[in-house]
Amino acid sequence: MPASHRWPRTLWLVRHGQSAGNVARDEAHAQGHARIALEHRDVDMPLSRLGEEQARALGHWFADGHEGQRPEVILSSPYLRAVQSAALFREAGGCSADLRICLDERLREKEFGILDGLTSAGIRELQPEQAHFRQVLGKFYHRPPGGESWVDVVFRLRALMDTVSLHYAGKRVMIVAHQVVVLCMRYVLENLSEAEILEIDALGDVANCSITQYNLEPADDHLTLQRYNVTAPLKREGTATTRAPDSIVAARG
Repeated sequence: MPASHRWPRTLWLVRHGQSAGNVARDEAHAQGHARIALEHRDVDMPLSRLGEEQARALGHWFADGHEGQRPEVILSSPYLRAVQSAALFREAGGCSADLRICLDERLREKEFGILDGLTSAGIRELQPEQAHFRQVLGKFYHRPPGGESWVDVVFRLRALMDTVSLHYAGKRVMIVAHQVVVLCMRYVLENLSEAEILEIDALGDVANCSITQYNLEPADDHLTLQRYNVTAPLKREGTATTRAPDSIVAARG
């Protein structure tokens, strides 16, 4: 690629596979519990067995040439479920076997602070003031005590993209992270408004191990969205597709 280009040739955004936290969250929601029964802190939450299958299916998809070429760079959230997804993707042939997975804390899950571990019902019951603030401010700007707003996530992703442009211009880059990260990356890369990104979010959750792809437009050195939330790799292998409902707040991504 010409030296004047500052963006990756291809950028894939991938949400990690289904985690044990996702399963616990769904059970808590179904039972109407205020709190999610979690055995680990969020950063240490592993993939479920289905999540492992999803990550391998994604790796097979790339290994079989369905994307044309495989990633040359993999950046991952340091959260265990994202790291495991990237490692299983590599193990399944999605990239070179010796490709290093680079961890970047700026790709971590949105931090929920005082609301961590609570269902939506739990927030209304145990933190009614925060439920009110979230309703008034909207989730894009609401920052729970000790946690982050979507805007806070956007701040760190803008810094991340400066690093990507500095070190990985012209490369094929894959980012493995979380639902809010995928959505906030769209906000950054497409110069969206609050209303536009929340409208996208309202249409449906980002599926586990789905693909969102951007390609470089060399004429204006611009990354253009090609596909969003594609689950073809999972469907090809008959692997179940899972999405996290927005009604659950913590352990979501």
